[in-house]
Amino acid sequence: MQLRYNFRLYPTPGQRRALAKAFGCARTVYNDGLRARQDAYEQGLPYISDGELSRRVITEAKKAPERAWLGEVCAVVLQQALADLNTAYRNFFASLSGKRKGPGIAPPRFRSRKDNRQAIRFTRNARFAVTAGGRLRLPKIGDVTVKWSRRLPSEPSSVTVVKDAAGRYFASFVVEVAAESLPRTAAEVGIDLGLRHFAVLSDGRKIGNPRFLRRAERRLRKAQQALSRKAKGSANRKKATVKVARAHVRVADARRDFAHKLSTAIIRENQAVMVEDLAVKGLARTKLAKSVHDAGWSAFVNMLAYKAARYGRTLVRIDRWFPSSKLCSACGAVAESMPLNVRSWACPCGAVHDRDVNAAKNILAAGRADRLNACGGTVRPAA
Repeated sequence: MQLRYNFRLYPTPGQRRALAKAFGCARTVYNDGLRARQDAYEQGLPYISDGELSRRVITEAKKAPERAWLGEVCAVVLQQALADLNTAYRNFFASLSGKRKGPGIAPPRFRSRKDNRQAIRFTRNARFAVTAGGRLRLPKIGDVTVKWSRRLPSEPSSVTVVKDAAGRYFASFVVEVAAESLPRTAAEVGIDLGLRHFAVLSDGRKIGNPRFLRRAERRLRKAQQALSRKAKGSANRKKATVKVARAHVRVADARRDFAHKLSTAIIRENQAVMVEDLAVKGLARTKLAKSVHDAGWSAFVNMLAYKAARYGRTLVRIDRWFPSSKLCSACGAVAESMPLNVRSWACPCGAVHDRDVNAAKNILAAGRADRLNACGGTVRPAA
């Protein structure tokens, strides 16, 4: 399987200028290609093929005085920018025809130099390399200092250089990773994700919700207020914009670190993990939207998914309409209603349930039933 390994880059001032030029050239090629196809569509001309588009906006453009500076950056960067445009068009057409599942995809849009994220990609054709001294050698940019936090498991097939809103630079390597089966264990766990507790496990453990955004709201509010007082276009406003971005990336980094550590621990401890398939987009349209986004459930479940595939574990997603909270894990009876303010309830059979622990137990039982391809009947934990 393919994974991405991200590392912080520390380019010199000269290398920052070279990267800025590469970002700009890649963005120009992308926008020129998009404009050419839009013009052809408006004029009723045939769709411009990928090869013809490359010839127009890269090969021929370099010969024109107004685009001669495209030759100052690595050609692979320009080709990859055009490849991104071609992929965006293919996804758009597949969405229109129904071949691509999920929500509809909008047509490609123009890229702006004011976007928070700028990126360029080098493939093996560009002959990028990691030097003996541990630096990343990029064509027409130089040897960039890298903060290595771990070793790459194999030779990377490509590297994407990213500049984020906070002005930080990262190298994202795509590497092929072999499966690493962990020792088998008999443990299995059901997980009920929530807001009061981030996760409640079927064994009764409760993982607190860190609420990273809520805890940083005061700092973020002050940074936003300081930004609003700066004159538009001034140097001080640019500095204030970076401060706001840095405050946000601290929250995002802390949330990602928490999710990585928790998902790794759960995958290592359990042979099978059962989790509910939550409708995050629907919940994000409610009054709980900020708390839902702050929790980051989708990113956490995605981490569980790829780590389970890598380490030989099993991840089972339970249907979102499964009544995990209303179902008695002892007798299988379903309560008529279960408002969110009800945190514990008693079943007529005599069992008293913690709402979240009961839901986790039911998710575990439903996941086991799905693994055994059980059909019909009442799903509840085995005695």
